[in-house]
Amino acid sequence: MQATALSPAPGAPAADAQYEDLRGLWAELEAALSLLLSAPLQVQNFALRLPQLADWLQELVAHDSDAALYLVFQLAADSSAGYSASHALVSATLCEVLAPALGLPAPERRALVCAAFTMNIGMTQLQDQLALQREAPTAAQRAQIERHALESQALLVRLFVDDPLWLDTVAAHHPRAKAAAPLAQLAAPDRLARILASVDRYGAMLSPRKTRGARSATDSVRVIVGSEPAPEDEVGYALVRSVGLCPPGTLVRLDNGDTAVVLRRSSRPLQPLVARVLDAAGQPFRTPALHDTSRAAPRIVAALARPTLAQRITPQTMALLGVYVGRSRPAPAQGPHEAPAF
Repeated sequence: MQATALSPAPGAPAADAQYEDLRGLWAELEAALSLLLSAPLQVQNFALRLPQLADWLQELVAHDSDAALYLVFQLAADSSAGYSASHALVSATLCEVLAPALGLPAPERRALVCAAFTMNIGMTQLQDQLALQREAPTAAQRAQIERHALESQALLVRLFVDDPLWLDTVAAHHPRAKAAAPLAQLAAPDRLARILASVDRYGAMLSPRKTRGARSATDSVRVIVGSEPAPEDEVGYALVRSVGLCPPGTLVRLDNGDTAVVLRRSSRPLQPLVARVLDAAGQPFRTPALHDTSRAAPRIVAALARPTLAQRITPQTMALLGVYVGRSRPAPAQGPHEAPAF
């Protein structure tokens, strides 16, 4: 199948503006979250404001989940907000995307997203420091890491959070042993903690640190669930089915040697819509070319970690592709609401 070059479409200026508005909302969400996490004791009504961010995130994901994943992974790669806020936003977005697939009722979904935002609030500064630190954690740092789940819960209590499900999920999000029972048979805090633990690990592997580069999305999933996710591994299976092995915004190598950016998921985890950006020699195409891997070759043979190619794929190219992600979806009757006032 011949790849299709990206070109302006009818209504493109309006669609481009809509995408830029959406991108701005995601950047505002990240900035608001960073503010709450970096100095929580200085924020008035923290216990009310944080759930507002969860509601805002729900609206953005409901508006377009592919665009949400594309944008959140771009923000994570280029974030100026610090690792802790970036990782919290990635984790919360993944939880929001996973919640319907796992059949979570609304109160559990909201508690899970709030817990994802705040699971590391007891060590925000340390987490940001560790992301930039080349040396292994010191003994004192390891001790703080070991305590952070309970310290995060205690800090949330000081901030007048009184939702026991949110608090208990934060406290238990690093379980010592994986529960063997199905999710439906677990108490709600244990169920949400198991989900959050898997999402936390997946999101962390996607983000680069000074001591290691980022893994690809595919490698991250395989570390967590193995090479063949089984239906009985409910969280891993839902992660693959809902997010995909190659979620929007990630880089892949095709079997003809080209490098492509994933734009939209399909019903098949390894056959998304992509845009080819580099040829087999590593040279950029003059114009990124669209290709539907679910319909014809070339197919995906490997997922790539973005830092290895960041110098050859410009932010302008990623922005152009983001515009296409927004443009390729029929416009909803009403867009996502504006950011809540802070």
